[in-house]
Amino acid sequence: MGKHNEFGKEGEQIAVDFLIKNGYKIRYQNYRYLKSEIDIIAQKEDVLAIVEVRARSNDQIISIADTITTKKIKLLVLGADHYVTENRLEVEVRFDVITILKNKRIFRIEHLESAFYHF
Repeated sequence: MGKHNEFGKEGEQIAVDFLIKNGYKIRYQNYRYLKSEIDIIAQKEDVLAIVEVRARSNDQIISIADTITTKKIKLLVLGADHYVTENRLEVEVRFDVITILKNKRIFRIEHLESAFYHF
């Protein structure tokens, strides 16, 4: 596995730990449906957070708007819709992004709630 893949997995685990620490229940990691993959599905009260994790190991973090494409958003919506329908959930669905910036041994985490809308 390449170093960038290892850091991606490490980033996802940091995001999971962060969410749990902030009162979320992790319902699923790496949920797949057709061509859709959702990094983390987490729930806090009646809100289901569909979380995309973006991890970087340098200071040149690109704007979130530039890293998440329209195609990616459509796939996240497809996967989220399937998950909610399959599990017969009555929840508000929100699309979040967690960015993790690693600078040497220091991690900076930012949680953007409602980072984009699905219309």
